[in-house]
Amino acid sequence: MSQLKPDSVIACLDCPNHVQAVLDASLWAAARLQAPIGLLHAAPSLSQKAAIDYSGCLNIDDESHLLDTFTSHEQLSNAQLKMKAKALLADAEAYCEEQQHKRKVYALHRHQSLIDSLDYVDNQSRLVVIGHHVTCKPSLSQLIRLSHCPILVTHAPFVAPTQALFAFDNRACAQRMLNWLCKTPLVRALTVHIVMVGKQTEENIESLREAYARLKQAGIACKKTLIDGRDVTQILSEYQKEHNIGLLMTGAFGQSRLFELIQGSNTKKMLEATKTPYLLFPKVTIDT
Repeated sequence: MSQLKPDSVIACLDCPNHVQAVLDASLWAAARLQAPIGLLHAAPSLSQKAAIDYSGCLNIDDESHLLDTFTSHEQLSNAQLKMKAKALLADAEAYCEEQQHKRKVYALHRHQSLIDSLDYVDNQSRLVVIGHHVTCKPSLSQLIRLSHCPILVTHAPFVAPTQALFAFDNRACAQRMLNWLCKTPLVRALTVHIVMVGKQTEENIESLREAYARLKQAGIACKKTLIDGRDVTQILSEYQKEHNIGLLMTGAFGQSRLFELIQGSNTKKMLEATKTPYLLFPKVTIDT
């Protein structure tokens, strides 16, 4: 299998119900970032060595693809697991070719858990794309919390967005995401709604105005809104639905552990509530 190429979009295929959505989201992102796509498949852990059925997870023209030979839910040998992974990766590459993707697509078959595999790609990748339901033992929230790379979580099917909601709270993580959004071509063609949930104070009004001005200066079409309220998840969900916004963007777990212990994590609540693609920016980043 190929080695990791720097600045790739990493498509995590360890989500049978979301493989096609992950690939579609990765194709969309890679085209905008002008980046190669790394197709990442992590070997199941020993506790999950029972077969995970990927057959039928991609709609491709070749009806003879190898995935159909692996439909048993019995225990598989290591050799069979490798063959199963090879078949999945081959089908994923074929799907990308069918979509006439012009950038490099390569396979990354890691003989590690998904969490260790993400650690391998974390510091050199531009974006990780993952399905909403993963098959590994760590929860999606745990994977995101440990990441140093922006993560795009998608439901199935993936629908390319034309608008994005950037939930801005003026915390350090949101400021880092603002810096990133001003530089990345990922959202350049979208209309970005920058929304702050909080009191109508001078501080909030001014910080929102500055964030809006920076996006405008970066050439991004945007709108700004300050909404007074306490239930962040409900307010953002209602705003997103009302304005038919196809992409949610927030910092990931930007609140303190104490705040999360007392009031719960807004990031976790949004992960559970949103049905659109969700772009999360890590709390801690590593300069590359």
